[in-house]
Amino acid sequence: MDIKQYEQQRRQVASFMTRLYDRQLTTASGGNISLRINADLFCITPSALDKGLLTFEDIAVVTIDGKNMTPHLRLSIETEMHRLILISRPDCTAIVHAHPTYVSAFTAIQKDGKCAINTHLIAESYYILEDPVLVDYRLMGTVNLAEIAAVKAFDHDVLLLENHGAVTLGRSMLEAFDKMELFERAAQMTVITAQMAASGYDVSALGESRLKQLMQMKYQK
Repeated sequence: MDIKQYEQQRRQVASFMTRLYDRQLTTASGGNISLRINADLFCITPSALDKGLLTFEDIAVVTIDGKNMTPHLRLSIETEMHRLILISRPDCTAIVHAHPTYVSAFTAIQKDGKCAINTHLIAESYYILEDPVLVDYRLMGTVNLAEIAAVKAFDHDVLLLENHGAVTLGRSMLEAFDKMELFERAAQMTVITAQMAASGYDVSALGESRLKQLMQMKYQK
């Protein structure tokens, strides 16, 4: 297979990983991004390389069956999670896995067994993220994590991995990236509003009727 024909997709993945790093949404060694190339292939960031300095030549090409078509590149340990999510969600084109600071803090915090990040504070957060789902802890890089994440991703685009990080799905790379960035902002707003409430301020989140109105607006296009 001549992987040179996929340079555009590989450049896009490398570019968005640099952007993810520059926005301080992940670290030099953490996080991974994948992009569906076609029904048979996807590309993904590698392991053991500086995530802030990737070029298109560093981006691996993998078959949907899991075969590395760029054997000179060491695949991300989360390749199986990306692969199974892409299979689970044929409508999904891009996946971002990262460890933003505030979001990551919430991976160790639960509220009634659910994700404690409040996406109901502003309309944009709920419109784009809806209610994130909490994925129970599984050891990173394992098939167990890949399988449970793929199941949760079947009907959710935003996953909070217990004691680990976050995963966002999109129909484009920009959409998946935007969800991760907005997820971090929602986590920050959750902390800020909790602090303000503790200081005696009233916090007014979106009520059920407003949430329903937003979903009608989103899905009746």
